[in-house]
Amino acid sequence: MTTKVLIVEDDLLNRMFYEAVFKQRGYELMLVDDGARVLDAVDSFAPDIITMDIHLPHVSGRKLIREIKKNPRTQHIPILAITAYAGKLDEEGIRRAGAGGYLAKPLSIDSLLGGVDALLEGQKVH
Repeated sequence: MTTKVLIVEDDLLNRMFYEAVFKQRGYELMLVDDGARVLDAVDSFAPDIITMDIHLPHVSGRKLIREIKKNPRTQHIPILAITAYAGKLDEEGIRRAGAGGYLAKPLSIDSLLGGVDALLEGQKVH
């Protein structure tokens, strides 16, 4: 079975980077660039994992993480938060919202794939 990844990222270059990395692994992808469309995408695509930018148009990634995690149908989906804001308080708030992993931009291919692999295996990402 192919791993389904929902990529939530408003920056075109970052989306292209994530898409290229995950396509090379053979993952099935859905890309969303606006926070207002994320919850519908989660319902329709039923991803195995979500990579979530935190600063998005219309709805923050942190709020979306909370919404996904409070819904019984989607709370099992691991979420890897990715943000340019890498302060300790930012990370703590994002983890409290329900993200299983947290990575600061800019990302390397290894850190992105390592974070996704760890979450898919049920581990936390630091």
